[in-house]
Order: sequence, then structure tokens, then C-alpha cells
Amino acid sequence: MRLYLLALNPTDSVTQGFLPAAARLGLSVTVLTDSVAEHQRAYQGLEFAPEVVECPVRDHWEVISLISRLDAPAAVFSNSDHLQTQTALAAEYFGLPGKSWQATLRAKNKAELRRHLALAGLDEVWSAELPPGRESAELDPPFPCVVKPREGVASEDVALAADAEELALHCKAIRHRRPGAVLVVEEFLHGELHTLETLGDGHGRRHVLGGFHTRLSPPPQFVEEVLTFVPAHPQPVTDQVLDQLDALGVSFGACHTEFVVQPDGRVRLIEVNYRAIGDQCDLMLAQILAVPYFELVLGAHLGRPLPADLGARTDQRARNEVVCADRAGTLTAAPGPTDLVRDGVRLAYRPLRPIGEHHEHYRTNRDYLGVIWAIGPDQGEVDRTVAEFIAANTWEITP
Repeated sequence: MRLYLLALNPTDSVTQGFLPAAARLGLSVTVLTDSVAEHQRAYQGLEFAPEVVECPVRDHWEVISLISRLDAPAAVFSNSDHLQTQTALAAEYFGLPGKSWQATLRAKNKAELRRHLALAGLDEVWSAELPPGRESAELDPPFPCVVKPREGVASEDVALAADAEELALHCKAIRHRRPGAVLVVEEFLHGELHTLETLGDGHGRRHVLGGFHTRLSPPPQFVEEVLTFVPAHPQPVTDQVLDQLDALGVSFGACHTEFVVQPDGRVRLIEVNYRAIGDQCDLMLAQILAVPYFELVLGAHLGRPLPADLGARTDQRARNEVVCADRAGTLTAAPGPTDLVRDGVRLAYRPLRPIGEHHEHYRTNRDYLGVIWAIGPDQGEVDRTVAEFIAANTWEITP
């Protein structure tokens, strides 16, 4: 059976998660990408290295045409935020299980997400689009407000504006980096950031896998710095998130949803990432729950129903913390990959930037130097283990 996996840049989720899972499932994998050389380097030496084929993966017509010339697909899959709609359309064309392309579009297009939830009567957020040529001075948003790319991802080019002057400056800066991008300006939703991780099979079964409580960098940016595992949110909170996902049509495969809870208990969605959580959190989640998470995700795309009970553990606590660059320069010192067990806590550290590489200071997740995650039965011990690892190591940036 052949799995076609659509990708842009290589990611740990694919290299360390989905590709080994595909091998365990007995799948032959063809990676379709417009970055062939990067993927070939990423998979060099791996026993489960996939076939890599060049393809303009942002164009679903080209994806369908190419797959039609190759071996018949058993599944078409992607864990990329940017490729969910193309993947859904290709899976539908070949009559394979997959996500609704309408739902993937609503999740990816942040303006459409707001419109759809408002029409469903579930939440109304002040929101407006700024296409190229339209200036923020034409808007009258409530301040503070947030500006971000309509089809953006993670924290990249997301900024908080306290007034009209700041909004104009942020728009100008984003457009300099992203000429031609449509921006979204929307009201700032107050509250601490949380996530809900879900997995559905398209057969009416959807599992809630817990979530995370996220600590963000100080404004005006929204860089995710620490995620602490939450085995279960209060049921009224979970129910509200699921109701909004249902309205969006999001029910198949992996989904990572970000939201805030307001003082009156009302849940407001920040964004819906219709794929597995990233930045090593998915690898961590599989160990927290002690379930074959990546196999289960791929199994859904193969048409396999999820079990009624995943047998997931609920007694583990976890912390995922990144080390961020605070200035531009060359990374001249940093620890290497580390795995250790101490006082019942398992810790893993993975570098995200090689020593000797120069970077600007982006004030986004592109500033991540490395990620540390730890799992254990006690949250206090988990937090202390991560703090001790950070204190015992050095990350140096030379201008």
C-alpha cells in the first residue's frame, strides 16, 4: 500500500513521527514536495527513508495529475498547515478517506473561520480583511486589536496593536515581508491560551486527547514559549470547543485547536490548525498518552475506525519549553541532543538550529534554538527538571 505525503519543508512531526509510523504499518511512502533537496538531506541514512518526488504541492491539480501517473494511492496525507485543502481535494478525487476540503479551507482562512462561526450563531468576533492596496486607516477596529496574515501559521507576523498608529506600522512591516498577502485585523480576545487536541476517524468517533496551557511571550508578539499538558479541560469548555469544530466541519484526523476562556466561562477560538500539534508536542503527546498516536492518525486516512477506547494514560504530566534567541547573530554554543531520566522524569532536548548558523531576530518561532520536553507523574518535578536542564546549559549567540 502506498501513502502519498504532501510536504513543504521537512518537519520533526513527519521525520520522527509519521514516517516511522508508516513503516510500522507496512506502508510505502512517497513524499511529494517542492523542496526535494531539503527532504533528501533530512531522510539521508534513515532505514524508513521515503521516495521523494518533486511536485508543486500548493496546486491540487498538479498533485492529482502526478499521483494519477504513479502507483495507486492507499491514502493521501499531509501534516502541513498550508496543504490541507490540496490534500483533501486529492483524497476526494481518488475516493479515499480524508478531510472535507470546505472544512480545511475554513480552518486555514482566518477570515472565513470568523464568518462561518458568526453565521452559525456560535461566536461573533470583530474582524476585517485588508487586501493589498487597502490601508488600515480605512478600518475602525476595537483597540487593542490583532493583525495577522489571513492564511498565516503559528505566531509568524502576528502582532498586537494598541492604537491606529501601531496598527499601521505593523501592517507596513508585515507587507514588507509578505508582499501580496491578505491581512486580517480582528479584536483581541482576552484570556490565557489553551489548546484542545482531537482525533477523529470519519466514522462518527472523535477522541479528545487532552490539551495544553500555553505561556506566550510579552506583547506585541505571540511567541509560544511554554506548553504544559492538561489531561482534561472542564467539560463545559471542551463541549464549547467541540461545538465550534462541528460547525466548521472539523471532525476527521488530527486537529490542534487554540482558544481562550473568558471570565464568564465563554470559549473563544483563536485558530484551528487542522493537523497534529507541532514543535515536538506531538511526539511528546504520544508518550504522555502511551498510544500509537501517529499510527492512529494515518489509520484514519486509510479508512480504519478508531477503537472506542484508546487505552490512553491519564496519570502523566508534561512540559514543553523552547529556548529562544533574544538577538540576531551566529549560534556559537549550545548543547547537543539529550535524553535523560531523573527522579522518574524523562527529559528530551532537541536542537532546532545548528551551531555556526546565522539568523536575524524574527520575534517568531523561527527564533527557537531548541526545545526541551519532559514527562513524569508530578508536574512540580517535571517543571524542576526542565528548569535545571536550562540552568546547566549554555546557548550563546555572537553578533
